[in-house]
Amino acid sequence: MRHRKAGKKLGRTSAHRAAMARNLAIALIEHERIVTTLPKAKNVKPFVEKLVTLSKEPTMHNRRRAFAEVRSKSATTKLFKVLGPRFLARKGGYCRILKLSKNRLGDNGERAILEFVERTPKEEAPAEA
Repeated sequence: MRHRKAGKKLGRTSAHRAAMARNLAIALIEHERIVTTLPKAKNVKPFVEKLVTLSKEPTMHNRRRAFAEVRSKSATTKLFKVLGPRFLARKGGYCRILKLSKNRLGDNGERAILEFVERTPKEEAPAEA
């Protein structure tokens, strides 16, 4: 019986799962959109949303808590300078998972896009007239 055994193992050890979640979170924070498998996206979404909630109140304590989770200076900086102020008015639900129609080529795994609900607009090159 699996009573009180929350979370998926994803065929990895606990250290590997934690490292994978950290790496996916850093990639999502830096690029604001990543393509991964559906189970990995479902696993990392709550992790990232808790980090964004921390970044909405930019105290030193919250900064250190976020850095302890992601262990990336650039990701923590972007989290508190860009993402925290962007989602200040939103109460929750900062990420979305979009399923892709074509499965992964090697193992037929379901693919998904994990992205922030509100994204930074791309800087367009000035049109030459």
